[in-house]
Amino acid sequence: MKVFTTGQVAKICKVAPRTVSKWFDSGRLKGYRIPGSQDRRIPREYLIKFLKEHGMPVNGLEDESFAKVLIVAQDQVLIENVKRELPEEKAFKVSTAFSGFDAGIQAESFHPDCIIVDFSIGKADALQICTNLRRNPEFSEVILIALLPDDGSSTSFDRSSLNETFRKPFDSALLAERLRTLVGSRKELV
Repeated sequence: MKVFTTGQVAKICKVAPRTVSKWFDSGRLKGYRIPGSQDRRIPREYLIKFLKEHGMPVNGLEDESFAKVLIVAQDQVLIENVKRELPEEKAFKVSTAFSGFDAGIQAESFHPDCIIVDFSIGKADALQICTNLRRNPEFSEVILIALLPDDGSSTSFDRSSLNETFRKPFDSALLAERLRTLVGSRKELV
């Protein structure tokens, strides 16, 4: 759990530390005092709630606590099934791309923690997306998950660039749980 000092909250809110102390002491900003000290600590989720309640910008704090997932697929049913298992209430933000070109644009603007590539868009295109992402140092740490078709075709290829593979049909809830584990090992989710 990420916590902030009153000084850090003051910088985020662009106010004096004394103002943050007043918010805390009046009970408007939730947190705790360090035992045996007057120092105050404000957990991130309480800070985000406070900022939203008072119409203040969250300055990217909210994005830190979400797992951002980019789904590259053309199958609308698959996309909806995965989205249903990855709701914002469970700390997920989902974006979709329908082609390799679209995936590149989305990856640059959305900055996903995980990219799910449905190989049903075409094995060559899917492999090219994975290869391009791994070549770019900006995306070297992004979790890559492949959804492989169960059409009896041979799916032999170098899987070293992938973190995980799922063969279709798969359990979307299992995929969501695996995502939570993989992303949770790298960042703190609410």
